[in-house]
Amino acid sequence: MANLNSHQLAQVLVGIARAQQAIVDAIESAKPGFRSTHLSPALINVARVRDTRRGLQLADLPARVLLQCMGRNGPDVEQLARDLDAIIGGDSGA
Repeated sequence: MANLNSHQLAQVLVGIARAQQAIVDAIESAKPGFRSTHLSPALINVARVRDTRRGLQLADLPARVLLQCMGRNGPDVEQLARDLDAIIGGDSGA
């Protein structure tokens, strides 16, 4: 089995978040206000965006990527790859 490097893993995370975003958009069109009333607060909690006492953890990244997909600019694959390198402590060329 081939090993994924951090850039490839970042691309996979972004792809999954985009698929989740499509589901969120469908729910939002069926029930306006769902995203801002229910989903965003829950995602912010799960992503631990406001918790500054601890560093970024691997379990926080999927929710953070989905939050970025919900924003105007979308996720930055290069920054995500750097974050993965920092968390995992691996070599990006591995």
